[in-house]
Amino acid sequence: MKKINIVLVEPEIPQNTGNISRTCAATGASLHLIEPLGFEISDSKLKRAGLDYWQYLDIHYYKDLDDFYSKNAGGNFYYFSTKAPRAYTEVEYPDECFLIFGKETKGLPEELLEKNLDRCVRIPMLENLRSLNLSNSAAIAVYEVLRQRGFEGLTEFGKYGE
Repeated sequence: MKKINIVLVEPEIPQNTGNISRTCAATGASLHLIEPLGFEISDSKLKRAGLDYWQYLDIHYYKDLDDFYSKNAGGNFYYFSTKAPRAYTEVEYPDECFLIFGKETKGLPEELLEKNLDRCVRIPMLENLRSLNLSNSAAIAVYEVLRQRGFEGLTEFGKYGE
């Protein structure tokens, strides 16, 4: 089974999580939220960003990273960080993959990155800038995996000029 999983470790901004949930719903990716969250799931900003896509969302909640790893043992994990040694496009993503992102203000914990350096990837950007927006980063990552799979399972809409 080909499944993309977006994992947010302690997300803080409801609008970002709402936008990511919409991306997940539109692409068939699953969303995994690792507590503590910086908002409540009932937050109106979260719901507004996700619009009416909540019913299409495959969402999972975890009390912490240990809970996540115990319930997803043996997964193919990829850690997105501005400190990673290679670009996200240098990886061939397997059928079942977990794309892991840290909280907006701090990213992923340093010790987690150090233990998984061979699975750390970055999205290239100009020097001296802190990072991209979390929801933009998640969308870039998901669409790279989809591109590698030939956008399998996604609908093609009408084309201009036909």
